[in-house]
Amino acid sequence: MSGASRPGVDGASAATASGRLRFAGAVRGGALERATEADRCARVALSRLAEPPSGPIIRLVAEVGAEETLRIVTGDAPGALVNPGPRQEAEPVRLERWRHRLATVDVDRDLALGARVGARFLVPSDPEWPPQLDVLGEEGPLGLWVRGPLPVPAAGGSVAVVGSRAATAYGEHVASTLAAGLAERGMVVVSGAAFGIDAAAHRGALAARGGTVAVLACGVDLPYPRAHEGLLRRISEVGLIVSEYAPGTSVTRGRFLQRNRLLAALSAGTVLVEAGLRSGARSTATHARQLLRPLMVVPGPVTSPTSAGCHVELRRGDAVLVTDADEVLEVVGPFGQSAAPDKREQRRRRLDGLDPDELRVFDAMPLSAGIDVDALAVGAAMAVPELLARLAEMAAAGLVEPTPGGWRRRGRG
Repeated sequence: MSGASRPGVDGASAATASGRLRFAGAVRGGALERATEADRCARVALSRLAEPPSGPIIRLVAEVGAEETLRIVTGDAPGALVNPGPRQEAEPVRLERWRHRLATVDVDRDLALGARVGARFLVPSDPEWPPQLDVLGEEGPLGLWVRGPLPVPAAGGSVAVVGSRAATAYGEHVASTLAAGLAERGMVVVSGAAFGIDAAAHRGALAARGGTVAVLACGVDLPYPRAHEGLLRRISEVGLIVSEYAPGTSVTRGRFLQRNRLLAALSAGTVLVEAGLRSGARSTATHARQLLRPLMVVPGPVTSPTSAGCHVELRRGDAVLVTDADEVLEVVGPFGQSAAPDKREQRRRRLDGLDPDELRVFDAMPLSAGIDVDALAVGAAMAVPELLARLAEMAAAGLVEPTPGGWRRRGRG
C-alpha cells in the first residue's frame, strides 16, 4: 500500500487496507473474470502477509476462498482459523502477526513488478496450474510467480536434478550430461539455479536445446546468485523461472529449505548428484520421499566427502542408483516403455566389426573428454597418418567424432 502508514488491527484501518487490496481485482469486465482476478489479487496479498507454507491460511482459503480469507485477516469479516476439527475463533496472536505485515502489501505494485520482467502470477484455477502440486496439501503455495515462455511442466514430464553447491568436476560433468540426456528425451529438467550441480543441470539441458525450470527462493525478478545473472536470463528466455515469493523478495536460509518442497513436488522424481552429509540438497530428497516420488542417486567415489550424503541416501534402501538418463527414465518413465538398455550388450554391439587396430584407437580415447591427435597416436601406438585414416572410418561408423581440439568418442563407450 504505497504511501500509507502501517495500519493497526482496528476495524477502520483494516477495512481501509482491505479496500485498497481488493481494488485491482474489481476493475475488469465480466462477472467470471472479475471473480478470477479478485481471487488472484487476494492470493497475491495473502502471500505477502503469511510466509509460505502457511497451513492456517491454506485451510481457510480451502474453506471460504481467498477473498473472504483476506477480509478475515484484514478485519473486514468475523474470522476463524480452520483446524482439523470444528471451526474455532481466529487466534489473536496469529492475526496480529499477519496484520502487522499489511503495510508491506501492495497488489498493484507486485503485479507491475512482475509484468516489468515478463512474469505472471498463476492460481489454481488457471489452466496452466500444475496439478502435481496438490499433493502438498496444506503446505502448497497460494500461487506461483512464473517467468518465461515454457509452460509449467505437466505431471510426469519433468525430473529434478539437484546436488551440492561445492561440486567437483566429476559431479558437474555427471549432472550436465545426465540433464542433457533427459532433455534430449523430452523431459524438462528442474533445479534451483544454485552454484555447482544445479547450474550444471540447467546448462546441460540448455545445451541440448531442452526445457529447464529454475525454482527460486526469492522473487523471479532477482538474479540469485548474482553470478548466475546470465544463466537466469537465458532460462527466462527459453525456459521458466518459478517462485512462490513476490517480486523483490530476498533469499533467506528458511526460504531455500521451503523452496525444496516445490522442486520435489513439480517433478516426477528427484535425482541427487553429489551431496555432503549436511547438504541442503538432501532436504529435496526428504521431500521426494514424503511425497512418495522416486528418489534416484548418483554414486561417487567412496573417499569423496561431496558424495557422502548420496551414499547415506542409498544405504537407506529406498533410493535407486542411477548413472545416466536412460536409467532415470526407467524409474520415472511410462511403465514398460522405458527400460534402460543393457550397457554391456550395447557396448558389444557398438564395437562389433572393429579390427584390432581400430579397437586399440577406441580404447585409447577417454570415456567422455576429447583428446588431441598426437596424444591419441601415442596411446594407440600408431603413426599419425594411419591414425587419421582409422578415425575417418570410425567416424563414418558413428563411433567417434572430431572436436575443436582433436577427437572424442561419440555417445557412451
